[in-house]
Amino acid sequence: MNALLLQYLPVIIFMGIAAVLGLGFIFAALVLAPKAPDTEKLSAYECGFNAFDSARQKFDVRFYLVSILFIIFDLEVAFLFPWAVSMFDLPQAGMEFAFWSMMSFLTILTVGFIYEWKKGALEWE
Repeated sequence: MNALLLQYLPVIIFMGIAAVLGLGFIFAALVLAPKAPDTEKLSAYECGFNAFDSARQKFDVRFYLVSILFIIFDLEVAFLFPWAVSMFDLPQAGMEFAFWSMMSFLTILTVGFIYEWKKGALEWE
């Protein structure tokens, strides 16, 4: 039983080092970080309006447009990582197919990005 538990010793050491480093960084930030609280810094800001205002006020949808575009392009770029990892494990014919399918994917992604750019969706007026 001890031999089985000794196999987990590196994991336990790694978790201990990670916990000590994490707590050390938190403590260092609490001690060393400049403390200049301000009402602007302490206010919640997510969508361009105060969190506790009236729910019936006009709302600017540009915040949602920019965030949705960011999520779309960010998730599409996230497909590059598994492709890059698994591409070279394929046989030659599969590697060629994977390469050209990713090139078509990137072309479509680039055309979409240029379209959004030309339409002015990324501009803030």
